[in-house]
Amino acid sequence: MSRKRWLALIAVAMLLVVSLVVNAATSTFFSNANSIFDTMGQEWAEQIIESGEEFGGSIVVLEINGAIQDTGDGGLFATTGYRHQMFLSQIEHAAENPTVEGIIIRVNTPGGGVVESAEIYEKIVQAQTEYDKPIFVSMGSMAASGGYYIAAPADKIVASPQTITGSIGVIMESINVAELAENYGVKVNTIKSGPYKDIMSSTREMTDEDRVILQSLIDESYDEFVRIISEGRNMPEADVRTIADGRIYSGKQALELNLVDELGSLDDTIVMMKELVGNVDVIKYEPHIGLPSFLSMSMKQLLSGDHELASLERMLSTHRSPTLKYMYTD
Repeated sequence: MSRKRWLALIAVAMLLVVSLVVNAATSTFFSNANSIFDTMGQEWAEQIIESGEEFGGSIVVLEINGAIQDTGDGGLFATTGYRHQMFLSQIEHAAENPTVEGIIIRVNTPGGGVVESAEIYEKIVQAQTEYDKPIFVSMGSMAASGGYYIAAPADKIVASPQTITGSIGVIMESINVAELAENYGVKVNTIKSGPYKDIMSSTREMTDEDRVILQSLIDESYDEFVRIISEGRNMPEADVRTIADGRIYSGKQALELNLVDELGSLDDTIVMMKELVGNVDVIKYEPHIGLPSFLSMSMKQLLSGDHELASLERMLSTHRSPTLKYMYTD
């Protein structure tokens, strides 16, 4: 066996030991932390970040950090990024928990997929309508495009004056390498069942007919975005369309446009929620590295030292398939 493989096996063993030790220490030290496993087998911990004076209830803080994309459960190396299915489970759990008095969602994202943003939106509305839970959104450094989409139905939106938000709109992108391929003598043979089967192909120029078809998809998703804001912010659709031209706004500008309700930090948002529901405990749902996450990794992932190469491969495969996005791109 090569030296590289031996080092990989030693690293795996060390990670396993560390994972077991950390889990044991966590369960002992955080006596008030409850490990939760949802129906998908995902894990997070409840940690009290601020004790309240009133007994029995709680305010839950959830976080969205990074692009809103459902990339699946990446195991150990996915614990620090946004995990879509786990977030949906977290908000559903908080909504169904009768001891939860209110939910705060800390949003720090440039946006993401149209479908994923819609799934979060539906969970928020469900928590409000079916479980009567007030939901506040606290915007971090960025809550743009899909980040604003999911904030729109909140009972209160709080942003920092420097928050980058807005970017209301839909985008779909692809890279065309047809001319480059021709220069290098690369020919692509395509057999298709219909004239539009290879629409947005990277190896041929887009036709006017292609553009009309794709624009209809963009317009449909854009209309839905406008409707969500109009209903959530109680604004006429015409007013929404005036400011929903894709540009970004600062938190201060968003306040002037009625896109947010208050200027402040996460701490300020917690104070506002306590004024509504009472001085109860503030609990944060945080993913942590546990044995289930560790064991969910494939042996191929563990033994391979080419994690960066694998990430690059995933990125390239994703961008080869153009999708509708509520995404701010700079």
